[in-house]
Amino acid sequence: MTKIIQAVRGMNDILPDESYRWEFFEHTVHEWLAAYGYRNIRMPIVEQTDLFVRSIGSVTDIVEKEMYTFVDHLNGDSLTLRPEGTASCVRAVIAHNLLYDSPQRLSYSGPMFRHERPQKGRYRQFHQVGVEALGYAGPDIDAEHIVMCARLWDQLGISGVRLEIGTLGSIESRALHRVRLIKYFENHLDVLDTDARRRLHSNPLRILDSKNPEMREIINGAPKLIDDLDQDSLIHFEALQHLLRNQGIDFEINLQLVRGLDYYNRTVFEWITDRLGAQGTICAGGRYDGLVEQIGGKAATASGFAMGVERLLSLMLECGKEITSPVPDAYVVHQGEVAADFAWKTVELLRSNGLKAILHCGGGSFKSQMKKADASGARFALIIGDDEAQVEEVSLKPLREAISQVRVGLIAAVDLIKEQQ
Repeated sequence: MTKIIQAVRGMNDILPDESYRWEFFEHTVHEWLAAYGYRNIRMPIVEQTDLFVRSIGSVTDIVEKEMYTFVDHLNGDSLTLRPEGTASCVRAVIAHNLLYDSPQRLSYSGPMFRHERPQKGRYRQFHQVGVEALGYAGPDIDAEHIVMCARLWDQLGISGVRLEIGTLGSIESRALHRVRLIKYFENHLDVLDTDARRRLHSNPLRILDSKNPEMREIINGAPKLIDDLDQDSLIHFEALQHLLRNQGIDFEINLQLVRGLDYYNRTVFEWITDRLGAQGTICAGGRYDGLVEQIGGKAATASGFAMGVERLLSLMLECGKEITSPVPDAYVVHQGEVAADFAWKTVELLRSNGLKAILHCGGGSFKSQMKKADASGARFALIIGDDEAQVEEVSLKPLREAISQVRVGLIAAVDLIKEQQ
């Protein structure tokens, strides 16, 4: 027998019995983004590798270990399946000069790719919704992003998540802090693991994000970035807290919040849950004022966030959010040549009136067709024989309610079904 080809590990099929949850999520997110004035932008899945090396940072887990990178054998270009959306979005903004006359509120969604160990809610092909606001300098846009998230959690039926916020300061204050961190960790080389030693002089801030429990005491004693912050960053952070309090948003300050991406500055935030195991972050974001210039554009302020769709869908189930699968309004059963022609007319009229209708295909007895009608979950069966078709009538049989079957004209059948919606 021919060997069955399996899906690539960590890249999963989404089957019809599950996809309706995705459709509910996508519809909710679409309406939510529109309510805040964010316009959709769609970028390619494949980008030049250098885009991610320059934006994310060469000494990061994503670039060093997780990117799906390959050489285009037609021209020798190094290409990468996008591991995140912000860099691609900013590249598109620069390429099409979208900031030439006004700031932009943009959103996107779609698959991202990272070669990491698959686990609950975390896959090698995963999906994200991303929000980016470019050209806004104040803490008000940072606060808007956090308030947006809080509203979405309510709409999705998600509870029990907490918000942590922090600040990374300016590029200058981070440079000062970097020097202090390196000096501190150099005095504790015997405790640092291999990854920490490798990053010590290239990206010491990432050591603070280590999950190695043997390093936790040393990390907790490291110099605090808050002590090196410039005055403008402190003012920005205080203003953000004031705005969140005014909107009734609870938060915890976490001064050890760092990012796996090098382009962040000032505001950083994460929404975290304890219901999905060790990997509890469902949404993360912050400010990245230097990225536009870093990848070739004119300097511009920017802020944004991204959320993992698979993780949010899992959390919705954990929170008991009931999402019912949509069912057809009608299933059209027919037998006979004249009946078959009239069945086509019937089902198209139903659809033209905003009803969801399935036309039975494949023949079979009335009895076997009625079994399929019942299994479809449809609310009504429309039964058509040649006798009904010749006078343009149908037998309307309720499948879910104790209502008598009636024989009526086609327009009357449509009205009766709509009355029962």
